[in-house]
Amino acid sequence: QVQLVESGGGLAQPGGSLRLSCAASGFPFSSTAMAWYRQAPGKEREWAASIAGAGTRLYSGSVRGRFTISRDNAKNTVYLQMNSLKPEDTGVYYCKAVASTAYWGQGTQVTVSS
Repeated sequence: QVQLVESGGGLAQPGGSLRLSCAASGFPFSSTAMAWYRQAPGKEREWAASIAGAGTRLYSGSVRGRFTISRDNAKNTVYLQMNSLKPEDTGVYYCKAVASTAYWGQGTQVTVSS
């Protein structure tokens, strides 16, 4: 049974930082690409960052230079370090396993506000 459990969301001030975690189980994590998506209120879900099993990273233009995706294959966990947060980063952040079947976590809320 595949499980993806996000954590680490919360309230941050503009310019602040948060670190999201996604604990995975039920599939071969180390060989599976992982991604973070986000969905702002009233908007469609959008891709933010991806990391391949071997570690190659890709970022959307809106987060490049501020967010860092990483993974710890020994812990079956993928992370999203978010720095220089902006109010427009507010939304629900989802972890996705990019396999033959896509698997999603339940999401974690990130709110950036003063």
